[in-house]
Amino acid sequence: MLREKLDLYLDLIRWNRPAGWLLLLWPSLSALWVAAHGFPGWHLLAVFTLGTILMRSAGCCVNDVADRDFDKHVKRTAQRPVTAGRIGVKEALVLGAVLALAAFALVLTTNAATIAWSFVALAIAIAYPFAKRFVSMPQAVLGVAFSFGIPMAFAAVESRVPLLAWVLLLGNLFWVLAYDTEYAMVDRDDDLKIGIKTSAITLGRADVAVVMLCYAAYLVIWAAALAGEKLGAFFALGLLAAAGQAAWHWSLIRDRTREGCFRAFRLNHWVGFAVFAGIVLGYATRS
Repeated sequence: MLREKLDLYLDLIRWNRPAGWLLLLWPSLSALWVAAHGFPGWHLLAVFTLGTILMRSAGCCVNDVADRDFDKHVKRTAQRPVTAGRIGVKEALVLGAVLALAAFALVLTTNAATIAWSFVALAIAIAYPFAKRFVSMPQAVLGVAFSFGIPMAFAAVESRVPLLAWVLLLGNLFWVLAYDTEYAMVDRDDDLKIGIKTSAITLGRADVAVVMLCYAAYLVIWAAALAGEKLGAFFALGLLAAAGQAAWHWSLIRDRTREGCFRAFRLNHWVGFAVFAGIVLGYATRS
């Protein structure tokens, strides 16, 4: 019984699908490196890595509870533990609360500015699952939630959030819009039937073009924002690698097949990793 319960909890937090927390992790770590002008130290690296995993897991618990009545009508999500009745609503919320408290315990080892911003991040994370009921493009809300590690990283290093952090957040928001619209394209037929709002539905036949424009906006904004850091050829190569992957994703989503769109979404963390690797190597080799 204990093993079965553990397996259900791991399924609930998507433990076997790390793409979700990697999408959160790379921009947060990139911001840490930028704020520290290089390696930020093992303490902050551990706090943001573990905190990202814990908060994404907590977010899955809240999201599955909020969406349980919708998910049973969607092919891809019908067998999620809460939706299928294998985990109760209260049980899922308790698990989410425990995970969020563990993440907050990590934040308490930083500074007052980071602690203060963590409450804003938590509020946005809780609000997102309900946005699709009221907002035509709830992916924009997710974009803010998935980008909030950026100002928190600057707060942890500098005890403040400079303009650069908000510019990087804006750029990252476009990346989230790109990959989460790809995700929404997978479920478009089901979402239309049950009446929830997504960017894929709102954009209609403009979805592919907008996704590509969002990729471009993300990379251009980050390139411009970090131009003054003089990160050299490695950063440029990282951006080129990310742009190449975005171009490949166009070939995956242009026909709007479920398989192609889902594959593009699942592989998006490599786009973020390419930019992160360029930043790390850029600082490591900067004269």
